[in-house]
Amino acid sequence: MIEMKNISKSYLMGNEKIQALNHIDLFIKKGEFISIVGASGSGKSTLMNVIELLDVADEGEYYLNGSNIKQRTQKEIAQIRNQEIGFIFQNFNLLPKLTAIENVQVPLMYKGIPSKESKKLGYEILEKVGLKRREKHLPNQLSGGQQQRVAIARALINEPKIILADEPIITQFSILLTKKRYHSTRVQLTSLKISLLYSNIKIQHNCNII
Repeated sequence: MIEMKNISKSYLMGNEKIQALNHIDLFIKKGEFISIVGASGSGKSTLMNVIELLDVADEGEYYLNGSNIKQRTQKEIAQIRNQEIGFIFQNFNLLPKLTAIENVQVPLMYKGIPSKESKKLGYEILEKVGLKRREKHLPNQLSGGQQQRVAIARALINEPKIILADEPIITQFSILLTKKRYHSTRVQLTSLKISLLYSNIKIQHNCNII
């Protein structure tokens, strides 16, 4: 699904060149659940930005589902990001003037799904993440944990093939994946109507993973 060969990326900070990524090779298969772990400044965020098509490597090749990203147009890359990648952001990135249901509908709107259908799907997935009767609340009317769940629902609603989760969201996401009424991560993902042919990539600073 994801294959990176000899990926390098550097930045200029004043007169100093920072080598964020230095000839990275990475291969992620369908269905894998992985963590990218490292100390602050080790290049985790840069690598994630390249994976999620927010940034371009200086060197190397990036293949997504067998297709060389360098050969894709900007329009095609935008479509890939909207339809194949789900983002769970560190600070949620909810639109403050939109309700929970409206925030969840945004990816479907860009996909061209009619409002009536997108609203139905939005209500369904918000119920799945435990936010029934919170659908019409604005972000500032929700607790931090509830805002996290809206962000998770928004990331999942398009049934993406790849889910990218930043550190502070991991605990909440893991809780949703391991509730007692589900037997496994795969069962939970099926309940959330996500294709089993997906990859989940999470990023965190803490190296003590249980």
